[in-house]
Amino acid sequence: MDSYMCTICGHVYSPEKGEPDMGIPPGIDFSQLPGDWKCPVCKAAPALFRRL
Repeated sequence: MDSYMCTICGHVYSPEKGEPDMGIPPGIDFSQLPGDWKCPVCKAAPALFRRL
């Protein structure tokens, strides 16, 4: 599974870590994030993330 970085603020979504503060457990691939998921830092849409 690949990590993705927000092109607005630089936040990195890592599937190994998930987003526990947002209820996303480790092991969830970026493509499997809920449809309403946004960057937890700047609220950017997933389309503004780039694969690392």
